[in-house]
Amino acid sequence: MASLRDIKTRITSTKKTSQITKAMQMVSASKLNRAETNAKAFGPYMNKIQEVVASIALGSTDVTHPMLQTRPVKRTGYIVISSDRGLAGAYNSNILRTVHQTIQKRHKSQDEYAVIAIGRIGRDFFRKRNIPVFSEITGLGDQVSFAEIKDIANRAVSMFADGTFDELYVYYNHFVSAISQEVTEKKLLPLTDIAPTTGKITSYEFEPSQEGILEVLLPQYAESLIYGALLDAKASEHASRMTAMQSATDNAKELIHGLTLSYNRARQAAITQEITEITAGASALE
Repeated sequence: MASLRDIKTRITSTKKTSQITKAMQMVSASKLNRAETNAKAFGPYMNKIQEVVASIALGSTDVTHPMLQTRPVKRTGYIVISSDRGLAGAYNSNILRTVHQTIQKRHKSQDEYAVIAIGRIGRDFFRKRNIPVFSEITGLGDQVSFAEIKDIANRAVSMFADGTFDELYVYYNHFVSAISQEVTEKKLLPLTDIAPTTGKITSYEFEPSQEGILEVLLPQYAESLIYGALLDAKASEHASRMTAMQSATDNAKELIHGLTLSYNRARQAAITQEITEITAGASALE
């Protein structure tokens, strides 16, 4: 049976841990509010650029672009968005397990695919399993700017354009609510799903030409899809970490309550034992 000192030490250390997890929960809640705002603010831009792209690509049968055309798939690229740090519950394990199972199901050779890893945990996961990591980026801040991921987004799009990849997918955790995130697969390239969000194709007049605008706009659109997925993933990360720290705090409080009961019982038993010994000693002196 643990001594009073051991129980007291465990209570003290658990209280300190609960204070840390409570502070981390509050920090994550603050970061979540800002990340959710950033993701929502990016939505109107994505809707508008998708509307313009759809009006060109779907409004004219004469306009074509390599990024809109499906070709035989020899190699697939997977952009996987994870976090750089843990303590976020099942945030990383869910998405990494999904990607790993998908790769095993779709491919028989490592020559058929490669991973572009955004986040240290994802990068380390794939390297330990000898899955080819074509490119990586780590150390992103909690509130990501487009400038931070522009290079890797541009590289991913360029690798489709030059034939390194014949199709490109992005995997991330979609933010549903503070307590719910969904692992999401989105096909980035070729762009086969570009219908306007309103369901209606708006007519525009373009200068100098529709082809010239598509040449500039489509790579930007694909890069924006990657950035939008990252903003969504960041909101999910903060939400998952907030929930995990809240659970850890609640568990610590339950443990403290149980240890306190054990401490009081042990203390009561010790006092009873002392009284018994004193009584026995007094009786022996009579």
